[in-house]
Amino acid sequence: GDKAFAQFLTDEIKEEKKIQKHKSLPKVSGGWELEVHGTEARLVRKVAGEKITVTFNINNSIPPSVDEETQEEQKPDEQEPDLTSTPNFVVEVIKDDTKQTLVLDCHYPEDEVGHEGEEDSDIFTIREVSFQPTGESDWKDTNYTLNTDSLDWALYDHLMDFLADRGVDNTFADELIELSTALEHQEYIKFLEDLKSFVKCQ
Repeated sequence: GDKAFAQFLTDEIKEEKKIQKHKSLPKVSGGWELEVHGTEARLVRKVAGEKITVTFNINNSIPPSVDEETQEEQKPDEQEPDLTSTPNFVVEVIKDDTKQTLVLDCHYPEDEVGHEGEEDSDIFTIREVSFQPTGESDWKDTNYTLNTDSLDWALYDHLMDFLADRGVDNTFADELIELSTALEHQEYIKFLEDLKSFVKCQ
């Protein structure tokens, strides 16, 4: 069984490499620097007196495919739909002269992705906002967290503008999807290769 498994993985890796869009990770415009640690990626940008950090993890970032009935009618030679990675991402804004970091928890609503026609709709939403002490890795649950579900829309709009002024806008969100998808695919291929070595190991 292991031999067949290893052979299957070899073919699968070949196929995945064939459809791999980016041999190297796509850049995010606007002067963001990328750091990648395994499945976690961080984009950092410094603007006048502020440091903006966007962190996301590609694990569980591919939404489940909804239309399972159509899967069966698919002819075997048809291309599978492109998998897109839409991770939740956290934006941290640190001002040089305060001890606090403003943390905005953002995500891509499932029904929004794919509605490109609407010019004014945002492709991501802010879910939660809180202040955290700067430089502490563990966030305190005791800090007030603002949930945007019941938020005054004017305040919400200002928060979105606040992000846009710092380069986190629809263009950024689009490029983040692009980057995350490439990263996810790269990690998937690496996982298949590791699995193959593991299976072959006697």
